[in-house]
Amino acid sequence: MEEQNPKYTKEELAAGKKLLSLNCEFVLGVAFLNQLPADNGMEEIAFAGRSNVGKSSLINCLAGRKGLAKTSNTPGRTQQLNYFNLADMLYMVDLPGYGFAKAPESIVNRWQKMIFTYLQGRVNLKRVFLLIDSRHGIKKIDKDIMEMLDKAAVTYQIILTKCDKISSLALSKIYKETKEEINKHAAAYIDIIATSSEKGYGIDELRAEISKIANYKNI
Repeated sequence: MEEQNPKYTKEELAAGKKLLSLNCEFVLGVAFLNQLPADNGMEEIAFAGRSNVGKSSLINCLAGRKGLAKTSNTPGRTQQLNYFNLADMLYMVDLPGYGFAKAPESIVNRWQKMIFTYLQGRVNLKRVFLLIDSRHGIKKIDKDIMEMLDKAAVTYQIILTKCDKISSLALSKIYKETKEEINKHAAAYIDIIATSSEKGYGIDELRAEISKIANYKNI
């Protein structure tokens, strides 16, 4: 797993571990854009991806709290932008999954419009972590989101999820294919992080990356 992930110094890994061990609380569920928190100087990172890709599980694993973000076996259950306050330093935002939802089409369309408008217009959004299920790779709908983020000049980083569910050989193949795809996208961050919320793979690296975005130093 390590060879698929970017390298971080001991100091960066320690800072990430310390930051994500600090208080992290759910603060707000946003069903309409006029409910978004006012710009108080806190930066944001967002977790996006197809329904059932494992966003909530990843957030729980990062924070070391099983019940922080609500998980469901039913794809499309997250119907709003869920805001988590990380130690008054950073908002982590769990976005509704795209591509599938057990809901009326009119509601699904409203979710999609809200997500797109948020991603395009949120000034204090510093990075989108775009989650891709390693078992399936980047699909057309993911490419559509990537192209939209390119146009909006929103920096995003691919996070492969559920890497414990495939072989090392299959992971290497999907990693290579993902690398080739992000080279086509102007706003895509070059480093990919392969993770497993169940086994803990890649979690320390992602924590380190988040701490760098928050400019957090473990002092």
